[in-house]
Amino acid sequence: MPEDHDHRSADPSTDRFRPNPDQRPADGAQSERGAEQTTRFSPVNPAFEERTRPNLPTQGKQPEPESDAERTAQIAALPSDFSNFPISETQAIPRVGADTSGWSGTVPPSPPAESSADRKRRGLIRAGIAAGAAVGALALLYVGDLIFTSGQVPRGTVVAGVDIGGLDKAVAETELRDQLTPGLNEPVRLQVGERAATINPDQVGLEMDWAATVEQAGQQPLNPFTRFGSLFATHEVTPISHGDREQLVQALEQVRPQLDRAPAEGTIRFEGTKPVAVAPLTGQSIDVQRATDEVLAHWADDIPVQVPYTEQPVTTTIDGVRTALRDIAEPAVSAPVTVRGEGKNATFTPEAIAASLRFEPDGLGGLKANLDLPTAIASVEPQLADTLKPGKDAEIVLEGATPVVHPSIDGIGIDWAKSFERINEVFGRPQDRTVQAIYVHQPAKFTTEQANGLGIREVVGEFTTGGFEPASGVNIRRVAEQVNGAIIKPGETFSLNGYTGPRGTPQGYVESGIIEDGRPARAVGGGISQFATTLYNASYFAGMQNVEHKAHSYYISRYPAGREATVFQNPDGSSVIDVKFKNVAKSGIMITTRWTSSSITVTMWGTKQFDVTSQTGERTAPTQPHEKVVPPGEPCSASKGAPGFTVTDTRTIRDISTGQVRTETQRTVYDPQPIIHCGAPPPAPPG
Repeated sequence: MPEDHDHRSADPSTDRFRPNPDQRPADGAQSERGAEQTTRFSPVNPAFEERTRPNLPTQGKQPEPESDAERTAQIAALPSDFSNFPISETQAIPRVGADTSGWSGTVPPSPPAESSADRKRRGLIRAGIAAGAAVGALALLYVGDLIFTSGQVPRGTVVAGVDIGGLDKAVAETELRDQLTPGLNEPVRLQVGERAATINPDQVGLEMDWAATVEQAGQQPLNPFTRFGSLFATHEVTPISHGDREQLVQALEQVRPQLDRAPAEGTIRFEGTKPVAVAPLTGQSIDVQRATDEVLAHWADDIPVQVPYTEQPVTTTIDGVRTALRDIAEPAVSAPVTVRGEGKNATFTPEAIAASLRFEPDGLGGLKANLDLPTAIASVEPQLADTLKPGKDAEIVLEGATPVVHPSIDGIGIDWAKSFERINEVFGRPQDRTVQAIYVHQPAKFTTEQANGLGIREVVGEFTTGGFEPASGVNIRRVAEQVNGAIIKPGETFSLNGYTGPRGTPQGYVESGIIEDGRPARAVGGGISQFATTLYNASYFAGMQNVEHKAHSYYISRYPAGREATVFQNPDGSSVIDVKFKNVAKSGIMITTRWTSSSITVTMWGTKQFDVTSQTGERTAPTQPHEKVVPPGEPCSASKGAPGFTVTDTRTIRDISTGQVRTETQRTVYDPQPIIHCGAPPPAPPG
């Protein structure tokens, strides 16, 4: 080895190597140790030497860089046997090739390391190949799916609970018809909360359009993602149906009472003397137009149609109700209240208090209490009867054939409104639960002077009719009893329906014969029209002003033509057809009635002021009756019928005191009374 190679020493701070000129011998010879170290630690790879050589400051002139040949010549030959070769912990063994027998002193270069970019590029290539293969496979599947599902209903399509997805359209239409048609004749169920009703689909013309329903589902989607998603999802399609919208609206209006719910404010009810909170309940009112749309869309579903509605709010809250129960109701019935009278007391018991209390919203979410005076008075006043003096109104009665005035009597009673004015304060007290009854003078409402001033002393109008069946006679007598003694002051209007109120079974009326559509029928109160006709004619001849009356549709021979009347009420007593007249006389009018088994007479008493005459015109414009056949088995009374006609009646009224005369003419048109055949009509005459 040449002697001009660099000496190197170990740097203990870095365990790397650097030149150390201070250790070179003066005579230029190697020291034994230095040669040994050089042999042991010379790098076998120039690149390694470059990497390990530190950048150290130089003394004197900077040495020229060595050439590759020089560096090669400096590498010491390695022994073939490494067993005796000393290696310290910090020294690296040079990498040699597999063949060490002919070591030339040159270290072969290592293969270049693969960069991360190369690895990433190779991975991308592999991924691209895999993705391409997958895309190709999916493309084949997609094309195949397009081919095999062409013309089919989109997968996942459901109509009214029936899955028709993936079926040919014709098959889907058949499937819908087979699955849904059997239930379409059933009533359509409607639901609003807890309320329900039904309508008949046939009556409103509801029918399904299966072909249009299938068409509405559309085609299989072309978008591959949509097609893939349809494998795991369902698509609800609303059935297309047809119906008569106007009839459907009418049907919904008819069932509205079953579906609507009036709002109910919270309140407090009593179970004996125990108050119970009643929660408020909002109202609901169906939206008929939106409900029509919902029925058309969902009437074929297996579940009830949910009918849209609007909510009607309430002002009370359950918390407000509970507060009123705690602060008002419970204290009110906690103990009785003493009502102090004059010389005697009464007890307003907790049971009577509970029956008398009424609750209403206070506008703040809670309740306020009011006392129902008639109920409270009924429980307390009888206990104080001995301290009261009942009054009596004047009466005008017939004694013999003369009206006589029975005088009025003033009374002494209790002003209960003032007595109970501060009762709520008393209800809230645990003690001193007492109120004072306030006594007052009670004059008669109809005094003796008022009765005498009416001038009721003579007959001013009277009329009699007869010829009725026994059952009708019962009803005529009952209404006559109710009207008997009625007094009409000057300027007042009398109403028959208003005076009697409802005329039903509870009021003593019975079922009797009536004429309905030209045929005999029966109804409670039949025969009242005869009394109405009698009353109308009595007021007619008394000179009263006609306010309301209506003639029968068919002429009835026992009544004067053009001068008769009928009446009619709803079951609740509300008036439909009435007899009304106004007292235009200076005196009062008193109505009296008398009856026999075959007649009814109505008399009007007052001071005679008018002379009245009547003239009935000729019957004109006759109309011929038509024939009706009553099917066998139905109630029937054969009738030859009667022609209709038109008639006029003229009333002439002369004021006795002034001599003034006026006339009134009214025109009445009677329909022809049909010819009634029971069973089959008679055969037509020959020829």
